[in-house]
Amino acid sequence: MASADKASADKASGRGAVSSGLPVDVLQLMQSGSLELIAQQLVEGVMMGHHRSPFKGSSVEFVEHREYHRGDELRHIDWRAFGKTGRYYVKEFEDETSLNARLIVDASGSMGYAGRGVSKFRYASVFAAALTWLLLVQRDSVGMTLVDTKIRAEVRPTSNRQSFAEFTQLLQKTAPGGETSLADVLQPLLPTLGRRGLVILLSDCFDDVGRLCEVLQRYRHANHEMVLFRIAADEEETFPFDRPTQFVSLEQSGLRQRTDPLRLRAEYLRQYHEFAQCLSEECGRLGISYTRLLTSTPLQQALGEWLSERMATGVAGRNVVSRNPQR
Repeated sequence: MASADKASADKASGRGAVSSGLPVDVLQLMQSGSLELIAQQLVEGVMMGHHRSPFKGSSVEFVEHREYHRGDELRHIDWRAFGKTGRYYVKEFEDETSLNARLIVDASGSMGYAGRGVSKFRYASVFAAALTWLLLVQRDSVGMTLVDTKIRAEVRPTSNRQSFAEFTQLLQKTAPGGETSLADVLQPLLPTLGRRGLVILLSDCFDDVGRLCEVLQRYRHANHEMVLFRIAADEEETFPFDRPTQFVSLEQSGLRQRTDPLRLRAEYLRQYHEFAQCLSEECGRLGISYTRLLTSTPLQQALGEWLSERMATGVAGRNVVSRNPQR
């Protein structure tokens, strides 16, 4: 549901972007509609000074163990092998030729909510475009799929930088609409992904958490590394409405209801935060990287913090399959 008071006017005029905290240069690009330039500028800004790829390691494969030598990185020690043998062993890895990545962007109606800022879909589109450009720059193969209850559109995997315009054009011409059913669309998508790789999902995740996580678990069993960005608007987090408001469904045409939000606020917030906590905990249990992105957070900040965290913690070995396990 969405408040009808101001969202549509802001969305049409672009004024809502001011409150999103975006720097002026990116704000101007967003108003010009140049998603390709926005993504390239974002990546250039956040990666300046970094000399290694934030995705390096998700495409490495475990080869064998060797004995630990002084100077080896502690994060590569196999503590399970130490527990069994009492000796320190280090995992060695072998680079694969490239990373196989797929971005899945939720284009359902609920992603069209803008509140007092940019819409969730617009925010997710810029973020997805930046990640796509980053992957293409490092010559990895990347594809993109837009979904609601079904696959709406897609760009087949490619490592050709010249194809970047195809990704941004797809995002720009897509208008969010329709109902949400992530679990139903992710399940048949899984067999089409091919060899194990990196799957990045950008969505508000408004679906049954149990069913959604069952499907995500199948992705993990197929050895895909999963990264989930839950996109949220500030109003969804705080429910600040304090006077009679008409709420309009963004997924079911014609469905609207005028009500006193003060009577609903406590129960809404209870259910919403229960949903968010459950999703976060389930992702942790499944080994899925989970990040909440508020549309009020500057894009440079959101992208920079996530990439810095990813490079700091490392991703090597997260999805590796042992060829020579210690027994």
